[in-house]
Amino acid sequence: MTLAMETKTLIAICGPTAVGKTEYAIRAARALDGEVLSCDSMQLYKYMDIGSAKPTPEERAQVPHHLVDLIDPAEEFSVARYAALAEEALTGIWDRGKIPIVAGGTGLYLNALLYKMDFSAPPGDPALRQEFYDLAKQEGAEALHRRLCVLDPEAAKRIHPNNIKKVVRACEAAMLGNPVKDFATEPVRRTDRRSILLCLTRDREELYDRINQRVDVLMEKGLLEEVQGLLASGLTEKDISMKGIGYKEIIGYLEGNYDLEEAVRLIKRNTRHLAKRQLTWFKRYADMKWLNISEYRDEEESIGEMIRWLEEALRK
Repeated sequence: MTLAMETKTLIAICGPTAVGKTEYAIRAARALDGEVLSCDSMQLYKYMDIGSAKPTPEERAQVPHHLVDLIDPAEEFSVARYAALAEEALTGIWDRGKIPIVAGGTGLYLNALLYKMDFSAPPGDPALRQEFYDLAKQEGAEALHRRLCVLDPEAAKRIHPNNIKKVVRACEAAMLGNPVKDFATEPVRRTDRRSILLCLTRDREELYDRINQRVDVLMEKGLLEEVQGLLASGLTEKDISMKGIGYKEIIGYLEGNYDLEEAVRLIKRNTRHLAKRQLTWFKRYADMKWLNISEYRDEEESIGEMIRWLEEALRK
C-alpha cells in the first residue's frame, strides 16, 4: 500500500532494546510499501551478527534493509558518517517512491535524521589534546573529569568520567573557545522532511524479562565464539565496535576478570540500564506516539493498531 505524500516523509519506529523493533518495522514496511533504514549503532558492523541482534537474512529478505552489515568493525565510525550514509539511503528510498521506515534505538543517530546538526569539527590542538590524555594516564579519569568540571560544567554533566575520549575532546574544545554542543537539547528540527515518530514500549517487568531471555539466546547462538573470532581477527577492547554491550563483558571474561556466569549477569544488567536510558531519551520528543505492546492481547493486535495509526498519520 502506497499513500501519496506531498513532502518527503519518514517514519521512525523507536524503542528500547529487545522491545521488538525489528518485527514491527518489517511489518510496517510491508504494509506501507516502505524500506527499512537501520538506526542502530551496532548493526552497522559486519561480522557482529549475534551480539548486535542483527535482523536475520530471512528477515532482511522480506523488505529492503539499509545500513546493516556495512562497516568493518576495525573502522572508526561517527554520527557524522552515519548521517551522510543515512541521507544517501533516504534519498534513494524516496526516489523509488517508497517510505523510509527508520528502525532502531540509537537516539543520537535518530537526531541526525530529524535535526539540523553541525558535524564540522572545530580547530584542534594536538599538543593540548595530548596534555589531557597524559593527565588521565597519570592521575586517572576522575582527575581529568574534574578538570572538565572547571572548564565546561555543562559538558561535564553530560559526559561520563569513564568516557575519556569525549572528556578530552570537551576539555580541548573548551580551552580553544569552542565548547562542544549538546545535540540532545540544542538542535533545530529540519523543515525539508516530515517525520512521524512512534516509540514501542512494554511494561517494565515484561521488557526486562525479554532482555534477560534474549541474552540467554545470544549466548546459546554463540556470542562467546563470535567475540573470540573477532579478537582473533585483530580487534581489541580499544576498538569502538568492541565497546558495545555484550562484547565488552565477554572480553572481560576472556581476560580473566570474572567467570562466564558473571559476564552474562553483567550483559543483562547493562542491557537493562541501556533500555532505561533509551526510554528517557525518546521521552524528549514532544511529537512521539507511544505504543505499549503489553496493553494488547497479542502482538498481531498491537501491530494492527500500529499500522492503522501510521496510515492515519500519513494521510494528515
